[in-house]
Amino acid sequence: MSRVKSGKVTHARHRKVIKQAAGYYAARSTNFRTATQAVDKANQYATRDRKVKKRNFRALWIQRINAAVRLFDPAFTYSRLIDGLSKAGIEVDRKVLADLAVHEPEAFNVIADKARAALAA
Repeated sequence: MSRVKSGKVTHARHRKVIKQAAGYYAARSTNFRTATQAVDKANQYATRDRKVKKRNFRALWIQRINAAVRLFDPAFTYSRLIDGLSKAGIEVDRKVLADLAVHEPEAFNVIADKARAALAA
């Protein structure tokens, strides 16, 4: 049986990892073994931080909504707004509410009025 050499395949695999590690410091960008560890760790961070990014944006939206609601009425809070929206049957997600609060305060105030009326009723 003839011998099978894997030089091309190994070289291609090494080159792929080294390309992914481009821009890393020192041996992390040139040495295959170190670059493999660095790329694996970077992928772990990237996977984890995709979830963290969603968490951070939701927190930002909530802070913006709360600030806009308190400008509208200092006694009115974020949690009371959300409660009023659910009682009024208005289904607007936090991303859209935050965008309205920043870019269209008049429309946001109309929605907040409806939420406040639903709480009073």
